[in-house]
Amino acid sequence: MSYTLAAVSGSIASIGYGIAAFGPGIGVGIIFGKGTEALARQPEAAGLIRANQILGFAFCEALALIGLVMPFVYGL
Repeated sequence: MSYTLAAVSGSIASIGYGIAAFGPGIGVGIIFGKGTEALARQPEAAGLIRANQILGFAFCEALALIGLVMPFVYGL
């Protein structure tokens, strides 16, 4: 006689995305941390540093959004 304690239903991809979201989160933290450090060292280059920060942030967030959408695309 076997008893089922708990049944798992749904997609395991959501767990994978949750784990994979650490990468872009760490990347965004590094981008803004180093950007703040660069602004403190060279405030006259604020425009260039800020533009690079925004570009890096956009790339990191794009990776996170692609990771969010892929489980739906592949239907896992």
